[in-house]
Amino acid sequence: MTTYRLWPDHDVCVENIRISSIPTLIVRPANTETIPVGVLWIHGGGYFLGMKEMVYMGRAADLVKKYGVTVFSPGYRLAWQKPYPAAFDDCFSVLRYMDENRRGFGFDRIMVGGESAGGGLCAAVCMKARDEGIHISFQMPLYPMLSDADTESSRNNHGKVWNTKRNHVGWKLYLRGNAKEMIPPYASPARQTDFTGLPPCYSFVGDGEPFYTETLQFIDHLKRAGIEAEVDVYHTDVHAFDMLRPEEDLSRRATAVFEKKFEFALENFI
Repeated sequence: MTTYRLWPDHDVCVENIRISSIPTLIVRPANTETIPVGVLWIHGGGYFLGMKEMVYMGRAADLVKKYGVTVFSPGYRLAWQKPYPAAFDDCFSVLRYMDENRRGFGFDRIMVGGESAGGGLCAAVCMKARDEGIHISFQMPLYPMLSDADTESSRNNHGKVWNTKRNHVGWKLYLRGNAKEMIPPYASPARQTDFTGLPPCYSFVGDGEPFYTETLQFIDHLKRAGIEAEVDVYHTDVHAFDMLRPEEDLSRRATAVFEKKFEFALENFI
């Protein structure tokens, strides 16, 4: 186990392990007491970019620092290496490992989150967990990449960081070799038709970015199925604005709201 200093006055313990063949970071607080909550946090990158170390850049790092949760960040296979279902299978394998070892880790509950493509994988993993009887207390798919089909906001989008062209590249790589008419919800969660029994959810998204429409539709489907779900919308066309521009007022506001929602989940969702 190696200790990295990520914040000026806080250390975290970071353990590199392999779960089956999947390189995974386990991130725990070093100087504060842990709580019995495990969080699977999945990095973004359009399904074909990114790395498990991106856990340090986003919301998950603050969950370790401020709340004492234990985060698992899987280094799933990227789409340029292997298309669907490789990334999905890798992430679900790590979730299954967490579930099978709840007692050993001392977890009384498991949550799942992620940004962008990681948010899409979060939603998909929660769907399979429901289908296989693995209980997830809360899901946090932030500005998630959910729909392989163009939506009102992803069509002809020229937003910063992510846009229509890059979105098409990501989905083409991820779904190559899969017949379009046979793509399942585990690959493209917007194709899901049964939202019953899924975990409570919180998300946020920018109103000018490609994933605006699909995020709102996902939350609406959950609500219609009787699932407690909320989304906050921020006025920006910068995808992943909170990660890329963390010092801006908009990012600070989004972070503060996210943390309040997470605190609510800790207190209310078992």
